[in-house]
Amino acid sequence: MARTPTGTSDRGGERQGRGGERGERGGRRDREGGRGGERERDDEFVDKLVHINRVAKVVKGGRRFAFAALVVVGDAKGKVGYGSGKAREVPEAIRKATDAAKRNMIKVPLREGRTLHHDLYGRFGAGKVILRSAPAGTGIIAGGPMRAVFETMGIQDIVSKSVGSNNPHNMVKATFAALQSMTSPRSVAAKRGKKVADIIGRREEGGKEVAKEA
Repeated sequence: MARTPTGTSDRGGERQGRGGERGERGGRRDREGGRGGERERDDEFVDKLVHINRVAKVVKGGRRFAFAALVVVGDAKGKVGYGSGKAREVPEAIRKATDAAKRNMIKVPLREGRTLHHDLYGRFGAGKVILRSAPAGTGIIAGGPMRAVFETMGIQDIVSKSVGSNNPHNMVKATFAALQSMTSPRSVAAKRGKKVADIIGRREEGGKEVAKEA
């Protein structure tokens, strides 16, 4: 007596049903933004692509190309970070760099929310940069990589100069090295045990003396 394929079809249908259920769960997980879903972009951050480079790896069958991206991310309120990412496709490399930048953000105190408190000098490798505070209306006077850092950070008036390597990675890292050495009147007053008004008053008096001498 020949066996009927009834049981087989039932099992196959059950297996397909389970597969469909798993697919539905996976689709729900994607829609909810879980594993494998789309990554939500933070509207509070502004990201700028500084540089992208195509790199090649020589293997037995030929050369494999990949892309390395350098991205700067900031909230336009004094918080900024940079990151680099490498992938086989450009969008994936930019996404990796953006995530790395968000993980390595620093907070820089700004004077009146528009410029630096004092002049800075930064160095990383062969990259050397000079950053100077500027009066209102000056604007951002800076090169490409440094301009991206200042725009995402929220600086409105600054004068900067690169006196070393023009490599984007070294310039960005030197700029961050300079910004990390920034001190605000509040931090100086806390270290000296004085009031912020005393520190700001001395700074203004020093500026007036320099103007009279000039």
